[in-house]
Amino acid sequence: MKITIEAQRIFRTNKHGMDFVALETIRELQKIDHDNEYHVLVAPGDDHCLEESKNFHIIEIKCPTYPLWEQVALPLAIRKIKPDIVHCTSNTAPLWCPAPLVLTLHDIIFLEKRAHNKSMYQNIGWYYRRFIVPRILDKCKQIITVSQFECNRIRETLHLPEEQVIAIHNGFSKQFQILNSVYEITKKYIPTKEYLFFLGNTDPKKNTPRTLKAYSIYVQQSTNPLPLLIADLKKEVINQILKQEEIEEIKSMLYAPGYITHADLPAIYNGAKAFLYTSLRESFGIPLLESMSCGTPVITSNTSAIPEIAGDGAILVDPLDVNAIASQLLKLETNELYRKQQITYGLERTKLFSWQHTAEQLLKVYQSITKK
Repeated sequence: MKITIEAQRIFRTNKHGMDFVALETIRELQKIDHDNEYHVLVAPGDDHCLEESKNFHIIEIKCPTYPLWEQVALPLAIRKIKPDIVHCTSNTAPLWCPAPLVLTLHDIIFLEKRAHNKSMYQNIGWYYRRFIVPRILDKCKQIITVSQFECNRIRETLHLPEEQVIAIHNGFSKQFQILNSVYEITKKYIPTKEYLFFLGNTDPKKNTPRTLKAYSIYVQQSTNPLPLLIADLKKEVINQILKQEEIEEIKSMLYAPGYITHADLPAIYNGAKAFLYTSLRESFGIPLLESMSCGTPVITSNTSAIPEIAGDGAILVDPLDVNAIASQLLKLETNELYRKQQITYGLERTKLFSWQHTAEQLLKVYQSITKK
């Protein structure tokens, strides 16, 4: 069987969620499947994080914009390869695909009520997905999503037959584990050895204003408050939120180094006393597994797919309730037994997830399509 996988963004330096899902799944397929032939189609980039092997070939395709890359350059490359299956990994696919199509549709947030304060990049992506996705659904032999929550949402919203959409859970990288000494790495981002960690960005679903408001309440109520390390958020954006929420007094407690490299994240999680993952909506939530596997308690949300992934024993709060978030920060700080229970729970919970399992399930999908 000849399989083509679209992984357009995996060579870019500043990778995010969908990029890592594609990269880690391909790496695991490379380990477990030595029979089928793969062509991985990517855009050029500085981070050559995937190497070719006997049956895995990497083809770099140059094109000035993502829509042109996907709608013109990608189908032309597919036509030359003549694969048995094409798997597009990041929500969209060519309107004209000259081979049976498998689509990973991570979520359908782009079809839900839209926030007004998105960036231009997010706006372009939003319009592009709204245009493309409805037009490729009937061409998909199989649609894969990352949680049962999202699976149900996709079926109901897009009126798709049950068998067309399946859930395959993501995994997390094995580099996320308990480490003994991390300060040499964490001091690059924050000078104190103990801190709290928040992974935010400008997307409204990340709930950044309420999370910072909750942190300000924690600072007021704690006898020895820890500073907060914030990844993926520019200082000017943070300052704007602090002014908007009238909590500028916590500015000196915040450290915002911008993008934290993926290689440094295990140390960052290990060094944190708690990880705040208080999103309004997630289709999966890989960071909460990464934190748990590093032995760091997670305060996360009781919404969307998060409870499915975090499990019943996790700290699940209403992300709209700033006092509830602050209360859990204080409880982890003052109740050592509670903290140890959460650490133990998290380490057990993460045993249910792996990229190997993800790849095995995906390979079954490929095989089922060629048998039809």
